[in-house]
Amino acid sequence: MISSSTEPAGQAGPLAWYFAAIRFLAGATMLTIVVIMTAQVITRYIFNGSLIWAEELCRYILIWQTFLFIGMAYSRGELVAVDLVPDLLTPKLRLALRAVMAVPILIFLWLMMVNGYVYSTRFAHQVVPAIDFIFMSLIGHGVGLSIFWVYVSVAVGSALLGLHIIASLIADFRALAAGRPKATAHPTVPQA
Repeated sequence: MISSSTEPAGQAGPLAWYFAAIRFLAGATMLTIVVIMTAQVITRYIFNGSLIWAEELCRYILIWQTFLFIGMAYSRGELVAVDLVPDLLTPKLRLALRAVMAVPILIFLWLMMVNGYVYSTRFAHQVVPAIDFIFMSLIGHGVGLSIFWVYVSVAVGSALLGLHIIASLIADFRALAAGRPKATAHPTVPQA
């Protein structure tokens, strides 16, 4: 799917704050995974032991990364797309096609958000074993962090992706109305 960049370059405000926070979270969570997996490798091959919670914790972080950052990938035009037909159309028809294509996608994301939330509440009584094990080792008792916080990532990510799609359509409509057609199908967004 063709996406225009809705990421503000050098602007202040809520959107700039949002994109900066998402970029920071992407880096921080990736660093966390690298540190945990490095500790796991060192523990296993040097001390002949194992951190039994490491893989589970990294799995949960990866799940959140997937759903939190897919909207950013969409805004940057980094999702896989076949642009043969849209590239043959005029800017007005391209925007009309994108708007028509967005309807079933937004309906699907709405269903994912609603059902993802409902599904996550069904398991709210279960705890995340890795987190409980870590705290059991450190302070003598678990914290009882609900698995809800892992499963709700589907609902949160679906909502964020839907907002990115709507923002992209609005930005493209405004650009077309102002007589500024997109220069490229996938504009480069400055990396911060």
